[in-house]
Amino acid sequence: MLRSALLYTALVFGANAAFAEPDWQAAREGGLDKLIVADSPVPVSDVTFTDRDGGEHSLADWRGKVVLLNFWATWCAPCREEMPALDALQAELGAEDFEVVTIATGRNAVDRIDAFFAEVGVDHLPVLLDPRQQVARDMGVMGLPVTVLIDRQGNEVARYLGDADWASDAAKALVSQMVAAAP
Repeated sequence: MLRSALLYTALVFGANAAFAEPDWQAAREGGLDKLIVADSPVPVSDVTFTDRDGGEHSLADWRGKVVLLNFWATWCAPCREEMPALDALQAELGAEDFEVVTIATGRNAVDRIDAFFAEVGVDHLPVLLDPRQQVARDMGVMGLPVTVLIDRQGNEVARYLGDADWASDAAKALVSQMVAAAP
């Protein structure tokens, strides 16, 4: 009987942890003060974009993972400040359950992106392009940088307007909470 009670208790606590919401307030208090949480999950854009070699992609390619999607540009000064933190987050937490996806929106030549990444020390982020800003427009991106948190089902659950320290303890805790949430 005691054994059954212990098993049941463990299952209840495990199930509750799996369905726990991320602690949005703690993230805000920890430095992500401009975090805007969606009232309900919103499906992300299905508009395609390209990689450095011209291959087509859509955000559906990352379905099943938690994604931190960042829209940026080589000419964007706050992007220059933010990009190393995004790279550090990907280096530390990037895995089969989580990925930082960066999309250069607008006119950003691949050689300029490569030079930008070399200048600011980015080694772990993809080169993805939205030259006509179709994905950015479809997702309501009005300025740069904008970072969108996407759940495993491909829904936007929150966004951050402006640059942030994505390598901070608050950001890492938020990502870890999203990864730990039920698929």
